[in-house]
Amino acid sequence: MTNDQLQKLENWLETRWVKPAYAGGLLLGLSVFFFASATNTMAGWLYVISGVSFALLAIAAILPARSISPLQVRRRPISPVSAGDDLCIELELINPLPQPKTLLQVRDILPETLGTPAREAIAAIPPRSSHRWLYYQKAARRGIYRWDEVQLRTAAPLGLFWCRRHRQVPAKAIVYPTVLPLNRCPLIDALGRERHPRFQSRDRQSYMATEGLTRSLRPYRSGDPIRLIHWRTSARYGDLRVRELEKFTSGQDLILGLDNAIDWQPDHFEQAAVAAASLYCYASKLQLDVRFWSASTGLITGYQVVLEALAGITFGVTQTAELPPSQPLIWLTQNRDRLNTLPEGSRYLLWQSPPPETQKNIPLNSQFQGIEITPDISLQQQLQLGVVMGNG
Repeated sequence: MTNDQLQKLENWLETRWVKPAYAGGLLLGLSVFFFASATNTMAGWLYVISGVSFALLAIAAILPARSISPLQVRRRPISPVSAGDDLCIELELINPLPQPKTLLQVRDILPETLGTPAREAIAAIPPRSSHRWLYYQKAARRGIYRWDEVQLRTAAPLGLFWCRRHRQVPAKAIVYPTVLPLNRCPLIDALGRERHPRFQSRDRQSYMATEGLTRSLRPYRSGDPIRLIHWRTSARYGDLRVRELEKFTSGQDLILGLDNAIDWQPDHFEQAAVAAASLYCYASKLQLDVRFWSASTGLITGYQVVLEALAGITFGVTQTAELPPSQPLIWLTQNRDRLNTLPEGSRYLLWQSPPPETQKNIPLNSQFQGIEITPDISLQQQLQLGVVMGNG
């Protein structure tokens, strides 16, 4: 029997019945030896030893499964985090019986892309009580991760046989793209300035003001500036309320478009997701009416809605949503040819890559402004200080 076959047999025994531990296997071998010796010699004391040994083995094989079966497992909701942060994962193991449960191993089977299974050893769970297991898992990449398997393993109380059982406890972890802290962004700061410089100046004054231009109050949302919190109203209602200031803009909506209907280099697409999240949050802080578009989501808005969409977005999808007709947007793409079909007044972020033969001679449309992203400079620096190319 090969090692793989032996491993499969051991897993089958442990999950369907029980698997002998080293001590259990040794005792089983000695019991068989004593029984064989008793049949040859007809010695009564050998029958007694073998009989007691087999009885002990039978009890040791039954008790682990009975020890695990009544245990219940619950999972608390997992709060979203940004890529590079730690997910806070919490499980609760409940013992509903009047007897304690001892010497238990727990494994949370995480997706391979998220990490290796997490393990916890529990000495005892008191009667009619619970054990709270809290651990942190590094989330290196954005994504929406789902898993549902928790394994309970024990050899209690005698330690002669291992028993492992599964519990279906669904989990969903959302890892947002990293949001870069932008102090400025030429693509957004210059939006509408050429056509309506007077309105842009008044809009900037409205953004910098803290009183006198309040239009309404609304509940606080993550990412809102602290300076806009209306503390007196917040104290009266018991939760944070934020000022909505009057805006004097040119009336243009800001739309971020991620071109995910084409094939990308994976590293470039990850940067594009980070750029889209960063630009959306930056525009939201400027009190702009910003929305996000992709081939799979269509036009969406809302801080958490957009970040969750960017967490699970992929490239090379079939386009199911049409672009907003004749509305300028900031277009994130890796395909130069797609820039020549944008509405008038649009801007772009273009990730440089060796173009195919059919695109080598395609010039950039000079009426659009944009930034060509290069891999040897940090993305944050290029978004803040990148040279805007084109004639506008």
